[in-house]
Amino acid sequence: MKLNLTTSTPDAASTEPTGENPVEKLIVLGSGPAGLTAALYAARAKLNPLVVGGHEPGGQVSLTYEIENYPGFPEGLSGQALVDLMTRQAEKFGARIKLFSAVSEVDFSHGSPFTIKTDDGQAYRAEAVIVTTGATPRHLNIPGERELTGNGVSYCATCDGFFFRDKRVVVVGGGDSAIEEALFLTRFASRVDVVHRRDELRAGQTLQQRAFANEKMHFIWDTVVDEVVGEDGKVTGVRLSNIKTGEQTLYPTDGVFIFIGHDPNSDIFTGQLERDDFGYVVTDKLMRTNVEGVFAAGEVQDRIFRQVATSVGQGTAAALTAERWLAAREVPELAATESAG
Repeated sequence: MKLNLTTSTPDAASTEPTGENPVEKLIVLGSGPAGLTAALYAARAKLNPLVVGGHEPGGQVSLTYEIENYPGFPEGLSGQALVDLMTRQAEKFGARIKLFSAVSEVDFSHGSPFTIKTDDGQAYRAEAVIVTTGATPRHLNIPGERELTGNGVSYCATCDGFFFRDKRVVVVGGGDSAIEEALFLTRFASRVDVVHRRDELRAGQTLQQRAFANEKMHFIWDTVVDEVVGEDGKVTGVRLSNIKTGEQTLYPTDGVFIFIGHDPNSDIFTGQLERDDFGYVVTDKLMRTNVEGVFAAGEVQDRIFRQVATSVGQGTAAALTAERWLAAREVPELAATESAG
């Protein structure tokens, strides 16, 4: 894929540090697998990267109870454990990770150095930026969902499963995430009902086998949730509709866990970076965006795979490409090679 790069030559005044905001070589936005891997490679390349980690350190993977398909860990490990290891490794080589601070505004329109502002009132400038802001769980946007979030409606089984010990819960979705989280919930809940709009799951075969073999799990096919019903501020049921028969049912439950996919955290880049029809940041195979010096990796640009392993690979590619780009700026003879790549 060939991108039309948006380039700009800033005037001399804008390239010099003001004293208030010295220019960083590289800033990574996000602290999930893609961001931490990019930070690791950049740190080993002596770029002294700064990572703006966001309010969910580790991103969505840190909320995953067990990861069994990441190479090198045959016994599996929790998402939080994997993030902790990645963080320690990146910091070991000099990455500076600023947690609980999220990007609130960017200015990529005037070329490098780029301006980044965070929600804690800080402002930064960077010669290069790697965007790894990930994705956010998708909502059903039905009556009762927002009102009862935190009071029976949840998007994270590992966060809230403990509170549903010996209770009935509904899981909405049929993909890998939904079934993984539903299996985790069987550790606490007395019954887990999976509501899926199709008549078969989209999850991998291994997960399906485990789900169908679990006596606590039950499946409600060809059905959608129209409303979350509550009483005294707590979930008491869901209103279901069978999409084939049209039959509607008020189904009792104590909790609703929603896993129907994610939306990329890219709105902040509207008008700054090219995005596709689904909101994902567009990159070429070298992780370059349409703005020269800005790269992207992980779920913010990956609509197809969305795996930890692929995010790690994309973070690696972004860091290596950024390193080459920065080197070409310092050594003019390399510029032709970089642009040809």
